[in-house]
Amino acid sequence: MADYLKPIPDWEEHERPTLPGSASMPWHPPHRRVAYALVALLVGITGGLGNALVSANLPYLQGQLGLTPAQGSWLVAAYAMVNVTANLLAFKFRQQYGIRLFAEIGLGLYAALALLHLAVGSFETTVMVRAASGFAGAACSTLGTLYMLQSLPRRYTGNLLVIGVGISQMAVPIAWLVSAGLVDTGQWHNLYLFEAGLALCAFAAVVLLKLPPGVQIKAFEPMDFLTFALLAPAVGLLVVVLAQGYVRWWLDTPWLGWALVASIALATAGFVIEHYRRNPLLQTRWLTSLPVLHFIVGAFMIRFLTTEQSYGVVGLMRQLGMGPDQMRPLFAVILAGVICGIAVSSLTFGQKRIIPQLLMAILLLGSAAFLDQSRTSQDRPQDFFVSQFLASMGAGMFMGPLIMLGITQALKQGVDHMITFLVTLSITQTLGGLAGSAVLGTYQLHREQVYSSALVSQLDPADGVVAQRLKLQQQLYASLLTDPVQRSAQGTAQLAQITRREANVRGFNDVFSLSGRVALGFLCWLLLLSVRTAVLKQWRKRHPPTPTPPTPAGVSPR
Repeated sequence: MADYLKPIPDWEEHERPTLPGSASMPWHPPHRRVAYALVALLVGITGGLGNALVSANLPYLQGQLGLTPAQGSWLVAAYAMVNVTANLLAFKFRQQYGIRLFAEIGLGLYAALALLHLAVGSFETTVMVRAASGFAGAACSTLGTLYMLQSLPRRYTGNLLVIGVGISQMAVPIAWLVSAGLVDTGQWHNLYLFEAGLALCAFAAVVLLKLPPGVQIKAFEPMDFLTFALLAPAVGLLVVVLAQGYVRWWLDTPWLGWALVASIALATAGFVIEHYRRNPLLQTRWLTSLPVLHFIVGAFMIRFLTTEQSYGVVGLMRQLGMGPDQMRPLFAVILAGVICGIAVSSLTFGQKRIIPQLLMAILLLGSAAFLDQSRTSQDRPQDFFVSQFLASMGAGMFMGPLIMLGITQALKQGVDHMITFLVTLSITQTLGGLAGSAVLGTYQLHREQVYSSALVSQLDPADGVVAQRLKLQQQLYASLLTDPVQRSAQGTAQLAQITRREANVRGFNDVFSLSGRVALGFLCWLLLLSVRTAVLKQWRKRHPPTPTPPTPAGVSPR
């Protein structure tokens, strides 16, 4: 029996909150529903926009703040570490204290640290702001969805849930669209001033337009904090390994191996404790069941596939010298694709359409990857419009159906399984994105080295074509250098640079091809699972289990 902390109002049936910690669903006038939708949009975008701004402008920030690439990767890791671990306690916190308090703490801390960083501007405060951004993002993703659910009557809950969880995906293209205007003055302060202002606006909106009250119950137990103390650093260390492995290189940094060992040990200890608890924070037995394992693999893989856009296309464009200003039209198309994907997923929402929507999202992501597998150094952002519209539409479609599928499976087991689902979803999405960038980055570097070796081995000055190209390169420096030896050296260096650029382009083409093949294999696996499930369902209908006859009184069953 739940231990209620506050008296339960006399709600009508359609007003009752779905779960403890959720808001009730009273009637609202139209203008208030519009206000709830606008606050949902603001809060949902705020949760991810700060991190997206840093990712989009990471080379610029490294130069402005004097950071090394390894230090720059700590900014991404700090956000991911706090964001994924905050979800371990966020659900119970909102059950006991309400989501609004959690959001006010997160947004207030985020805004305060952003303002502090403007005054100090050190590497330490930069990492602290990113960590606070991750904490706020954990609250904002849920808060934005709860606000969106208030914007229409209860019968549209499923459609609004898809929109609410999809809002955060608009943060990345918006960050690229506004970045050029924020960094064109040559100072990093504008980025953090914008970030702090956005956090303050979201904080004010949450305080002024409050969510309707919900049910608050006593949720926390002392053992929850022991589990958190074990699993939070375990996940954090794994995030660090994925974020730092590519920059420091996997086999050249011994402490990465020790961090991975410590992560496995802490996670094992945490899961053992949870397995034998009476009221566990994580339902380990359910977590290891076959349907949930299928969900974990699927959620991880579909997030992995979205990194073809965030790493592959962006990495290739940066390699070809494109900055935020040149990529703004491309990300306008990407934003349109995300909005279209969310709209299609919401308008076609239905329990029977969840699997088809996920299959369509994977098909779109795979199609985009195959369209991009033959790029050249002459390609520019406008050449990616079609492929990236398809990829962004797939990225906009998948999150809503994925969450609905997980929620459905969790609620079949009971409300206490929701924490396990939310933590699982958060970990798969965070680690899927980081693993995607790490794997694709490592693969691209390997292929670039292979192509560089092959191309350089063909640069024989005795070859007529190579000699002609060297002569052309040397002529470029004829008006600048009078010494023929220096001209020859500069021409050779320029040709080597062009060779490496072409090798990088070929490496990225291999990345796109790999993403397409992974999508194709993943799609076939899901189709096989769907066919297997349908066949088993039909077989059970035709061969119902034989009822066990009752045991006569006084006879012991053998």
